[in-house]
Amino acid sequence: MPQLDENTQQYLRDAEQGVRRRTAHFWDSFTNFALRDNVLEVAVGLILAAAFTACANSLVSDIILPIISLLPFLSRNLPEKFAILKHGPNYNSTISTGYNTKAQALDDGAVVFAYGNFIDKIVRFLLIAISLWVIASTYSRFSDDNIVKKQVK
Repeated sequence: MPQLDENTQQYLRDAEQGVRRRTAHFWDSFTNFALRDNVLEVAVGLILAAAFTACANSLVSDIILPIISLLPFLSRNLPEKFAILKHGPNYNSTISTGYNTKAQALDDGAVVFAYGNFIDKIVRFLLIAISLWVIASTYSRFSDDNIVKKQVK
């Protein structure tokens, strides 16, 4: 293996120490930022919120919306309910809405009023909001910490 002269070896040692110092400084700075109490609390809260939202979406999609869809004016697939405001070139007048699916209507260039999807999102929002209110109220009842506070005008 070839030997480096003394100046090159010293230069490489100094460069290595500089890289080590900068890396240590970067790591200390990052851990001071990332491991603060409030950052960890926010991260845990976001993870719990994502898991809660997934559960609430499943409850709405799999349990509540099928029951709502049994109403006579709604079909089984509530998010697929739509009305055609302006039909496209391949409009089929033998079908009540002119298209079998919302995607088919959009692909044909039709202007679609997707009210079923809107109702789906509203029901999901209300369910999540009510669930969070119940959790906050239960927490407030069993602890001295009041999460739900009355707003004074």
